[in-house]
Amino acid sequence: MAFTPPVAEQRFVLDHVVHLAELADTDRFAAASSDVVDAVLEGAGQLAAGEWAPLDRAGDTVGAKWTEDGVVMPDGFRAAYRAYVDGGWGTVGVSEAFGGQGLPYVLATAVLETLGAANLSFALAPTLTMGAVEALTHHGSEEQQRLYLPRLASGEWTGTMNLTEPQAGSDVGALKTRAEPRADGIWSITGTKIFISFGDHDLTDNIVHLVLARTPDAPPGTKGLSLFLVPKYRLDADGRPGAPNDVKAVSIEHKMGLHASPTCVLSFGEHGDCAGELIGAEGGGMAAMFTMMNNARLNVGLEGVQVAERATQRAVTYARERIQSAKAGAPGREPVAIIEHPDVRRMLLRMKAQTQAIRALVYYAAGQVDRAALGDARAKQRLDLLTPLAKAHGTDIGCEVADIGIQVHGGMGYVEETGASQHFRDARVTRIYEGTNGIQAADLVGRKLSLDSGATLRALIDEMRRESRGDALLALLDMCEAVGRHMLSVRIEDRLAGSCPFLTMLATAVCGWLMEREGRAVEASGAEPDFAAMKAAAVRFYVDQIVPEALGLNAAATASADALYAVSADAFAA
Repeated sequence: MAFTPPVAEQRFVLDHVVHLAELADTDRFAAASSDVVDAVLEGAGQLAAGEWAPLDRAGDTVGAKWTEDGVVMPDGFRAAYRAYVDGGWGTVGVSEAFGGQGLPYVLATAVLETLGAANLSFALAPTLTMGAVEALTHHGSEEQQRLYLPRLASGEWTGTMNLTEPQAGSDVGALKTRAEPRADGIWSITGTKIFISFGDHDLTDNIVHLVLARTPDAPPGTKGLSLFLVPKYRLDADGRPGAPNDVKAVSIEHKMGLHASPTCVLSFGEHGDCAGELIGAEGGGMAAMFTMMNNARLNVGLEGVQVAERATQRAVTYARERIQSAKAGAPGREPVAIIEHPDVRRMLLRMKAQTQAIRALVYYAAGQVDRAALGDARAKQRLDLLTPLAKAHGTDIGCEVADIGIQVHGGMGYVEETGASQHFRDARVTRIYEGTNGIQAADLVGRKLSLDSGATLRALIDEMRRESRGDALLALLDMCEAVGRHMLSVRIEDRLAGSCPFLTMLATAVCGWLMEREGRAVEASGAEPDFAAMKAAAVRFYVDQIVPEALGLNAAATASADALYAVSADAFAA
């Protein structure tokens, strides 16, 4: 199935949800003129449709391969990645000081969405690299920035994030990788990291690993962690890749999906000669890593948008072509395309509405990144609140939409040759990436809910309430406010018990608010008739059918944790 870049939808959201023109009116983002934005969206779409999308099937069926000499990508991937680098697509949202174009982060988000919708597993390479760029921009030394940032920004080199170890998953404080100081100011790194996306590949001539490790005499837990820059190849006197750095991919995982994204087990210092540079202060690893992690969380939420867009396109194409049964209530018994049947229409409209809603949520959060960069403290606080919503709800919906896509295909959806099942297999891990969605919900109720003593949430709800029109949406906003107050008054275990339902309620409310904003905008925009009709239908479906569903989560969001512990752990096996 051919991939169609969603350029019109992206531009509409940038204009009417993000208000990109306001950013372009500032000195920092003055380069984001209307014609430049159009050129970026169109150009990224051409690369995605022409070179990345055709590789998606081979990426799934052939996949990345481990060899003793390193990981080898499927045929065609190296040329397609080179086209990405040569086109400067990685530099869109990077500061001009580091070789970037100085355009808004939210525009880089749109570019990454297009690439990931075309080929989700391939897009993980630039996704992780963007996080490495963010970490070095904020925490790297001048020399590290000079040597590494331009090549990471361009994509000439890729970056990775190395946290997880065999004995330490989400419990980062249990990490055991060691960093020992050497006489030359360099550190010797030893340890093993697992689940490292694009930890090794043959797309570039260097890979820059950002590694959490524990220094001698460091305190236990997360306070004892430092962040290190560990290249696959050490740089020579001219800043070019030189000698190997005793980093080896000892295996790659055999996964449910994302087969073209090599998930590596990396061994550091197996021969005692892995050199790393400290990033920031010793003991400051978590602060530096969270800069990268928060960037990654937004981009993983964007992966939900990517897979939802592709799954929806595939389902719509199939439903328009598949002829089966007469339409109920129609005269005669002439078979029609299944898109004419009410339940198929319901599924497709739900896919459309949910995809548009999470795009609005993720783009809106990305826009707050740019506003925070301009010095807007309120935007920084709102971004902190929205990040767990974007990551968790975006990926929840990505999985839901991919699942519905299989259902639209019927039995053919369960057959690999149609490609519908690949979207679900690829999407499923996104709910686990960068902190499971349960961890995102715990972050929401444990940290973000109390930002500025709850003022950040109250300000968001007040703004949404002023703009909202639908009765169900207003009722949901009232409920979110009440549950938020409840959360701040109960034990932490009760907060955690209701955290996931509450996150879904709040995220649905934000999506409903932004969808209503889009509905008002399309009425006044003079948009192309089919686009306007689809937008109006999707908004109406979301507000009338999806928002009311979230009202039913109140009981789960406010239930005591005691109900969860009414039986022993052993009783679960009964």
